[in-house]
Amino acid sequence: MALLRLHLHLSLPRPPLPARPHCAPPSPLSTSPWLWRSRLPAASSRRLLCSTHPASPLDASTAAPPSIVAGFLDYLNESWTHFHATAEAKRQLLDAGFKLLSESDDWDLQPGGRYFFTRNMSCLVAFAIGEKYRVGNGFNIIAAHTDSPCLKLKPRSATFKSGHQMVNVQTYGSGLWHTWFDRDLTLAGRVILKAADGSFKHKLVKLTRPLIRVPTLAIHLNRTVNSDGFKPNLETHLVPLLATKNEEATMNSDDKSSSSTKAAHHPLLLQILSEEIGCESDEIIGMELNVCDIQPSCLGGGNNEFIYSGRLDNLASCYCALRSLIDSSKAAEQLSSEKAIRMVAMFDNEEVGSDSMQGAGAPTMFQAMRRIVDSVMHQSMGEGALERAIHSSFLVSADMAHALHPNYPDKHEECHRPELQKGLVIKHNANQRYATSAVTAFLFKEIARIHNLPVQEFVVRNDMGCGSTIGPILASGVGIRTVDCGIPQLSMHSIREMCGKEDVDTTYRHFKAFFEMFSDIDRKLNVDF
Repeated sequence: MALLRLHLHLSLPRPPLPARPHCAPPSPLSTSPWLWRSRLPAASSRRLLCSTHPASPLDASTAAPPSIVAGFLDYLNESWTHFHATAEAKRQLLDAGFKLLSESDDWDLQPGGRYFFTRNMSCLVAFAIGEKYRVGNGFNIIAAHTDSPCLKLKPRSATFKSGHQMVNVQTYGSGLWHTWFDRDLTLAGRVILKAADGSFKHKLVKLTRPLIRVPTLAIHLNRTVNSDGFKPNLETHLVPLLATKNEEATMNSDDKSSSSTKAAHHPLLLQILSEEIGCESDEIIGMELNVCDIQPSCLGGGNNEFIYSGRLDNLASCYCALRSLIDSSKAAEQLSSEKAIRMVAMFDNEEVGSDSMQGAGAPTMFQAMRRIVDSVMHQSMGEGALERAIHSSFLVSADMAHALHPNYPDKHEECHRPELQKGLVIKHNANQRYATSAVTAFLFKEIARIHNLPVQEFVVRNDMGCGSTIGPILASGVGIRTVDCGIPQLSMHSIREMCGKEDVDTTYRHFKAFFEMFSDIDRKLNVDF
């Protein structure tokens, strides 16, 4: 998983249009002539964007604060699934010196220490303990989610239609499913392998070439599609095509009726997976695979000011939270005066309600908080130590926000219209679809005011329904003060979304400042007195 990190100067002048624009150079490792890999030769001196023009060097005297956008693009291109997003976060934490814990082991935690654990390899909790942490001091937490709407393989994915090998999929979350048609798609996720000694292994896999596709019906066979709308049947029309050769005749009746992996999935698919993993097809005894778009995440727009990518909701929040925790605790002196515990929680299954072992509906965060307090304080906890810590804690629920769409401005409430490149959005809802209150909004905005960071606010129209986040789930489940916020974006839940690169950097700086100074700001305001 190790990456060759590339330096990028992100303040780009408007470039002249290239004669033959292209998104990326060909990769010698790919069977596709254009497939871009995030790992590039060490000789490269800059990141390759959707432009052939190099970045201009910055004048040191006028240099802007360091940008995390280059690292974010790397993270996106590694994180095709929630499993890969968690694994890449794990790698970065280990590289930064965080210690990996197991929920099954005893924890021996020390003030000034940095730790993390994963659950299901799709949920992660990381934390840094202030050296001046005392009984009853709180947790300053940023929480996000690793999952995004996608298509997932069904347990028995092999099916045949009119002599074509098709792959059965099920929809996950509320995706804009029409955007998945006519895209170059592939598969990624995890597999369970059986070793020769009878043991089992959990392994992540990513097929990097175009493998499957959901073709649309030609307009000549559907003349009213533009007037009546594109209304596919998600069970019969949203079925990816794998190959034309029909293997049905080669499968005997025993194979078809058995519950083995061989019977459940096309032999061709198992062969491709085994070649990628480096094992025999018979060693694959289980799999959980997502359908993925192979187009890489990149910068775009006339000024290279936008990020084009899948899974921005909500990997943008995950990465900003992760980097802010790492960068605010990398040196010992950064925790030397900290009285609280800084934490990042990345949950799975937010897009389908969070009710899972690895979702925000599980007591994962509460259990972690209790174990941390127990371990750090040992026998000197005193009465109600955990309850007092929770009362002093603060949660930033980070999930992407709806930016004003220039073609649909009437979809936003007139006085609350967040825009791209204008900063983090604080979300409000009187019916508690978001957990923000006047107090939590003020505290979070005060950090922005001190650091001169832009902040926007969002309220949904009264004649429209309002989405929700993990904020209300954690606020009510743990009893923690919460503010809901997010980076503004367009095309939410499309296979290809977009946001502003400046908003990513602004959010990172806001989150980092939250970790560094919230404890001092919080003690200046007393509500329950």
